[in-house]
This record gives sequence, structure tokens and C-alpha cells, in this order.
Amino acid sequence: MSLAELVIENQRLVVLQVLEEDVDYAQNEIVLQGALSAVGHGISSDRLRTELAWLTEQGLISVENVAGLQVAKLTRRGEDVALGRSRVPGVARPRPGV
Repeated sequence: MSLAELVIENQRLVVLQVLEEDVDYAQNEIVLQGALSAVGHGISSDRLRTELAWLTEQGLISVENVAGLQVAKLTRRGEDVALGRSRVPGVARPRPGV
């Protein structure tokens, strides 16, 4: 696996974990981009939208357009992946105790 693949898998996991920690399991793309940046993953808006589309295709989130912003909401399957209860190729597995 390449470094680029490892980074993308971790970015996807971070998105799922941020959504899992939110009270209504949802956040807009601006908050998600800031959360990724806070943990060392400064990515463009286009790149984030690409990853949100990928996560949607996998059934891990749903996305709604609200006032020109994409709002991502975690699915039950996404929650299972965020918490390490199930695995999806292309998403990093959370480390134990973190």
C-alpha cells in the first residue's frame, strides 16, 4: 500500500469519527475540512467532496445539499466502521484505545 493510500484511508476514518462524535451525527463540509486540518490533513474543498461522495457510495454516510453546502450524516454502517466494529476496504481501522 502506498503512502497516498494510507493518507486517504485515514482521512476517511477521521470524517467518520468526527460525525460519530457529533450529537446528531452530522456536520457540514466546512466543519469537516477544519477537523481534518486540525489533525494534519489539510485538504481542498474539492478533495473533501470527492471523499464524501466515496463514503456515500459505500453506504457510510448520506449527503444533503443545504444552502450550497454539503452536510454529511453518518449511517449505522458508518458508525460501525468509525467505532471499529466492522471494516470497509479503503477506510483505516481505528487504533485501540484512541
